[in-house]
Amino acid sequence: MIREACINDIPQIQRVRNAVKENTLSDPGLVTDMDCEEFITQRGKGWVYEMSGRVVGFSIADLREYNIWALFVLPEFEKKGVGKQLHDVMLDWYFMQTAQTVWLGTAPGTRAEAFYRKAGWEECGTHGKGEIRFEMTIAKWSLVKRR
Repeated sequence: MIREACINDIPQIQRVRNAVKENTLSDPGLVTDMDCEEFITQRGKGWVYEMSGRVVGFSIADLREYNIWALFVLPEFEKKGVGKQLHDVMLDWYFMQTAQTVWLGTAPGTRAEAFYRKAGWEECGTHGKGEIRFEMTIAKWSLVKRR
C-alpha cells in the first residue's frame, strides 16, 4: 500500500493536497507540479499510500532544508492509520540519510498539531505566519520507535 512516489503520481498527489480540510493552501497554484517533482526527485523523497490504484495519502521529506515538506491524507481516510504509516516510513528513511534534526510547521489547533504531538515531535517555536514549528531528533525518533 505504501510505495515510493514517482513523477506519474503528481496529479494524484495534487488532488490529495487540495482536498484537505485543514492546512489548506490559500492559492492551490502556490504548490506546482514542478515543485512536487523537484522535492521527490532532487531534494528528497516522497511516498504514496495507494488503494486500488488511487493515491489516498502522501508524504515528502526534504533533505536540503531538513524538513517535512508534506504529509497529507484524503479526509475520508483520516484516522485509519494512513498518515501514521506514511509518517513512519518517511522518518525511517530520513534518519537513514542524515542525523540532522528534522523540522516541520503546522497550523495551531488542528488535527495535524495533535498528530505530531502524539507522534513525539517537540514544539520549538513558530514558523511562517503563526504556524507551530516542531522538531524531531534522531535520538528521539529511535525512542519513539521502540514504544
